[in-house]
Amino acid sequence: MKTVCKMNQCAGCMACVDICPRDAIRVEDSLSEYNAIIEEDKCIKCNLCHKVCQECNSPIFRSPILWRQGWAKEENIRCSSSSGGFAAAIEKAFVKQGGIVCSCVFEKGLFKFSCEEKEENLSKFSGSKYVKSNPEGIYKKILCLLKAGRKVLFVGLPCQAAAVKNYIGDYQNLYTVDLICHGTPSPKVLELFLQDYDSCLGELESLDFRTKDNFGLKNKKIKFTVPIVRDHYTMTFLNATIYTDNCYQCKYAREERISDLTLGDSWGSDLPEEQKKKGISLALCQTEKGQELLQQANLNLVGVDLKKAVQNNCQLNSPSNKPCQRKKFFNMLKKGKKFHWIIFRCYPVRYIKDLVKTFLYRLKNTY
Repeated sequence: MKTVCKMNQCAGCMACVDICPRDAIRVEDSLSEYNAIIEEDKCIKCNLCHKVCQECNSPIFRSPILWRQGWAKEENIRCSSSSGGFAAAIEKAFVKQGGIVCSCVFEKGLFKFSCEEKEENLSKFSGSKYVKSNPEGIYKKILCLLKAGRKVLFVGLPCQAAAVKNYIGDYQNLYTVDLICHGTPSPKVLELFLQDYDSCLGELESLDFRTKDNFGLKNKKIKFTVPIVRDHYTMTFLNATIYTDNCYQCKYAREERISDLTLGDSWGSDLPEEQKKKGISLALCQTEKGQELLQQANLNLVGVDLKKAVQNNCQLNSPSNKPCQRKKFFNMLKKGKKFHWIIFRCYPVRYIKDLVKTFLYRLKNTY
């Protein structure tokens, strides 16, 4: 089997799929890893897939030239954002300047990329999405917009931003923002989790992964767990069990970045607790275009200790570590075992503790 990049190291950026002139590439999702497979009977050996692959060819890494923490000055933006609202405020300012924003949305059961130039529609980009998204088709769209003279802001994971830069090349009107990423699971893992609740992504109009520092899945129709217990999907995301294999060797998990601007949470901030509860964002700026994005947005910017910020954002140091339970977890998942049963087998102590907490919570709130 011939693959674009090394076996099991595909990030699922889909740039190779978009650029292939003969539709000779398919990305295979086997839950625990992705692989970009070349159908050799269709391949004309143009090598475009290898050239655009961010795993084979990563863009230039740059050290930050400016670093700040803070929040969006507009209270409604800050409140509706996972963190301090930097991304949403930057997107709003960019659109007001006549630009187009390209980022991840959840629509009709799919985590995909969309372009938007209307301010009132930018809210669809808000919120953390702790699952691998599919950028297929977006590269061609961005290139068309740039060739038409439009300004485009791409907001995505570091591997996706790297793929955009490889595919697009050098365009002054292209602005890139990457998000500090711990790793991402296949959406199939999320689908299998939802099966335990007799649901699927296609039935959900919305799905929240996080509210400020409260991590956990929320949906209007499904009650995944009681308030004092974390749902099992979020638990396995936070302890790094369910990421695809490439994430544990991620070359973008470092202080030097490939985008104009890097955004995340300002964990370990020494600002007052009142501000922490409302959400504080962190920004690492690598280029003049990144500085431009910060200056144009309606942000409250505060100084931050870069060394401390890096220490408190582990993925600015190194990739997530692969848990010893991961192999067992995916072996059982691939055999069709129920998600909750797998948690019991892989994390029995945690499972039983959560069971007791759930029982006591329901008992307390029944009488």
